[in-house]
Amino acid sequence: MFCFWLKVGINLRSRWQLMTLKRWILAILTLVAVSFLGLSLLDSWTQPQIQSRLELYQTNLLLHASQWQGKEIEEDSLITVRDNLIGKTPVKEAYKQYQQVQESAEKSLAKVQENQAQIAPDSLKELQDLNQDLQLQIGILQTQLDQPDAALKTWNILLNSSKSKNNRDTTAETARVLTGLWQTPARLLPDAEPILQKQLEGWFRYQALVKLYTLQQRPEALVALETQEQQQAEQAFFKLMIVSAIPGMGLVLGLILAIVLGIQTLLKGKTSILATNMDVAWLIPWNGEIILQVFVVGFSLLGQLVIPLTLRAIFQELHLHLNNFDVRTQAVYILITYLLLMMGGFSVLYFSIKPYFPLPEGWFTFKIKDNWFFWGLGGYLVALPLVILVSLINQKLWDGQGGSNPLLPIALESQDTVALTIFFITASIAAPLFEEIMFRGFLLPSLTRYLPLGSAIILSGFLFAAAHLNISEILPLMTLGIVLGFVYTRSRNLLAPMFMHGLWNSGTLLSLYILGSGGS
Repeated sequence: MFCFWLKVGINLRSRWQLMTLKRWILAILTLVAVSFLGLSLLDSWTQPQIQSRLELYQTNLLLHASQWQGKEIEEDSLITVRDNLIGKTPVKEAYKQYQQVQESAEKSLAKVQENQAQIAPDSLKELQDLNQDLQLQIGILQTQLDQPDAALKTWNILLNSSKSKNNRDTTAETARVLTGLWQTPARLLPDAEPILQKQLEGWFRYQALVKLYTLQQRPEALVALETQEQQQAEQAFFKLMIVSAIPGMGLVLGLILAIVLGIQTLLKGKTSILATNMDVAWLIPWNGEIILQVFVVGFSLLGQLVIPLTLRAIFQELHLHLNNFDVRTQAVYILITYLLLMMGGFSVLYFSIKPYFPLPEGWFTFKIKDNWFFWGLGGYLVALPLVILVSLINQKLWDGQGGSNPLLPIALESQDTVALTIFFITASIAAPLFEEIMFRGFLLPSLTRYLPLGSAIILSGFLFAAAHLNISEILPLMTLGIVLGFVYTRSRNLLAPMFMHGLWNSGTLLSLYILGSGGS
């Protein structure tokens, strides 16, 4: 009998030591994950936001559309719509927009230069190039506002710094050509046309070439240029309509839906649509250690450290650099990375909760024959005005800094349909599937073991936003995450937040494609 109890004691002691060791390891890994998250958010502090670039692309669309004369279309309604879209002083408004972005870019550049040792050289060069391009474009805008002297002064700043390491030779060449065109008397450089064709884009190239061909007295070239610009201006007008109309309609519908649902909740209370499943609780068989294990090991360490670092090491061994890849290869690389992240995260989730199989009713529910479509669409419409409002406030707070999702600039500047299709698979299918299962399917219900449902929705939304590793996107993404959490807790069907998430990402990609195709 003594030997029996001795063995029991030894087994209990061994199990306790094993559990203690596991907790220590989990605590250390949690500290590593939290440190990585904090450092990543701090690193994004000095990175530029994509929002300012999106606004410039839309501004460029507007400038193109302002050139459309509508001669081939006799409908006055379209001309009226055009005038309402572009406003009475499109060039003046564009000038203000470019000045604001330049001021923000200069602030970002100054901060980055103060911390050069901590900043990647590519990030510094990107900011320097952006600042120089903005000066070229601002000068052209000044010429169209009858401010040639201000334009010459703007370009002379670039010319005076042409010997600096921070100035590209191509920028100095372009500034020299533009200065020659608008100075008195004009001075035409022999290679002016190819430089303008290569270094300028869109409306800015059109204005510079109009000036060049006028000085060269080339009426045929002017006619051909004007014909081409009218075609592009008409396309820009319709693209501007899509970019403005779809969010605008969604915004109005979202506000109406929110008001109607709010009134119905006040009138019907617990029997209202928004109160659906409000009092239905999950039975959570696991504790906080399992929650940490899934997100620290499966999401943070594997997905954001081990897998990216391993792939980077493999590429370095093969002497391959992602920056040298074309956009299709980058798209495939991003998709493969995300699929590996999904495999790692789902594997840790499965083995973490496997001891609790069969799970209680209500976990990871997918109901095809249900009202998930309406919950997802309704959540998307309601999220639009909320996220737009928060984004406007957020942009004022961060002043164009705070980083952005690295996928967005690539998608913005890519017009390759194959690459965009791969981006769509990554952002609109893979991301909603993985993130909704992890954040809404597992994390949110698990948090209700320790928190009220409302607090669990807010905390899961915050963690969802923080996991994107860009400090300026935390408030908008947290707002989106809260709506996603609300949709899931009311529908109790993961297809609803997945559909809403997919709609959101698809709308973002569509806007990026349209802006990139017409605003460059």
